[in-house]
Amino acid sequence: MKSHSLVMLRRNFKHLTRNPTSVFNAVLMPIIIMLMFVYMFGDAFDVGVDYIDYATPGLILLAVCYGLGGTATAVNSDMTKGIINRFKVMDVSRGAVLTGHVVASVLTNVIAIAALVGVAYLLGFSPAASLTDWLGVAGVVVLLAVAAGWFTVALGLSAKSPETAGMAAVPLVMLPFFSSAIVPAEKMGPGLRQFAEYQPFTPIIETMRGLLNGAPDTTDAVVAAAWCVAIALVGYLWARSTFTKRA
Repeated sequence: MKSHSLVMLRRNFKHLTRNPTSVFNAVLMPIIIMLMFVYMFGDAFDVGVDYIDYATPGLILLAVCYGLGGTATAVNSDMTKGIINRFKVMDVSRGAVLTGHVVASVLTNVIAIAALVGVAYLLGFSPAASLTDWLGVAGVVVLLAVAAGWFTVALGLSAKSPETAGMAAVPLVMLPFFSSAIVPAEKMGPGLRQFAEYQPFTPIIETMRGLLNGAPDTTDAVVAAAWCVAIALVGYLWARSTFTKRA
């Protein structure tokens, strides 16, 4: 099982590197959005601190979301183009196929976030986080990436075609814009403010923001972890069920 997963991971990375669009969406697009918001809109937002310090946690979450479309498309392509049936003949573990996509998605997210944080430092990012706080941020990122990865794999398996699989991930890409990623939720209008406060991405962002500020909030951290575990569990069970029915 472990060796099968490593083979699938290597295969998925090779496919990713041969697809410039996926690399652009996963790594470069979050950096472009960071430059756009910091330089074009940053002075328009009154957030009480330097805007780069406020926005970076939300943009880290955006970096996770922007690579999901490629994962959903790749999973669906495997399912609809007969690759899964070929793996069955080769006696490759079914679980390894799905796990390979999730791990490839997580590693891609780590690369994208490392590049994003590097650019943030160049723009003046100055977190007050200690080593322990940074480890906490890393833990939140990995937990979020695993949860988003499994949910996206489930979306890809459920879609009818690679095109619809890519579109199915669009709501996950858009959802961070309706959270506290760009501006504080309390500055939003009625209705939108309540949605931003209670949707899953806001406590995740606020947990990272608190850790990077050196003042983590336990309540936000517990809620964020609960959302990530719930999303991961739903995605895993949904993916395994759909894979068993369609494979």
